[in-house]
Amino acid sequence: MAPQPARIVSAWRPAVPGVVEVFHARFTEYAYPMHVHDAWTLLIVDRGAVRYDLDRHERGTPHDSVSLLPPHVPHNGSPVTPEGFRKRVLYLDGTHLGDEFIGAAVDRPDLRDPLLRRRVGQLHGTLGRPGEELEAESRLLFVGERLRGHLEGDPASPRSADSVLARRLRELLDERIVEGVVLREAAGLLGAHPAHLVRAFSTAYGIAPHQYLTSLRVGRARRLLLEGRSPGDVAVASGFYDQSHLTRHFRKLVGVPPGRYKAG
Repeated sequence: MAPQPARIVSAWRPAVPGVVEVFHARFTEYAYPMHVHDAWTLLIVDRGAVRYDLDRHERGTPHDSVSLLPPHVPHNGSPVTPEGFRKRVLYLDGTHLGDEFIGAAVDRPDLRDPLLRRRVGQLHGTLGRPGEELEAESRLLFVGERLRGHLEGDPASPRSADSVLARRLRELLDERIVEGVVLREAAGLLGAHPAHLVRAFSTAYGIAPHQYLTSLRVGRARRLLLEGRSPGDVAVASGFYDQSHLTRHFRKLVGVPPGRYKAG
C-alpha cells in the first residue's frame, strides 16, 4: 500500500455570514507553534487526537468533543499519536460569539457535548455543498446558540494595570496589521517602557508581540489567498516584506506553503 501524504489541506471561504474560513486538514508529523487567530476557532477531530496549550495550560481534543478556541489567545497543536489526526475547523467572526465569552472559552475550551458535535459535523457537510447557504446559516445559528449555552454565566476576572496595558498593545497591533509598529513607537503611544510593554504582553497572552502580529498577518494572508489573489500580492497586502517572507511564516503556522494552500 502506498504511503499516505503527511499533509493534506482544503480551505475555502463560503458565502455564509459569520464564517471566515472552512479548513479541513490531515497531518501526521506536523506541530503548530504558538500562534493566534483574530477569529474564533471551532474544531472537531474526526480521527486521532490533538494536544495543545492554551493560555499556558495543556489541553486535548479527542474525537468525541468540540474545541472552541477564542480569538487573540495563543495556542499551539500537535498530534498525540504517530498516526496523526484529521480535523475540520471553522473560523468564525463575532456574529454569534462576542468578546465577552473569551474568558469562559479559555477556561473550558473542550466541550463534551454529543449534540453540539453532531451539529458541527452537519454544518461542515452543508458548507461543502454549493447552493445550500440558507441551510448553512440556519445550522450555524443552532451551533452558536449551543456554544453560548456552554459559555454564559462565567464572571469576568478583574484586570490588573499590566493586563490593561497588554490589551491596549494588542488593540494597537490589531489596527496596524499591515504597516506594523516598532516597539519604541508603541511604548511612546502607550506611555510605557518598551521592556515593560513586552513583559506585560507576554505575561497576559503567553506570546511575544511580534509573534502575535505575525499570526495576524498570516490570518490575513489566508483570507486573501482564498479570494484568489496571488501569493506575491498577498505578501505585500498582509504586511510581509516579500513572498519568501510570507512563505516562511505561512508554512510554519499553517503547515503548507501559500501556493499549496490556495490550490487545496
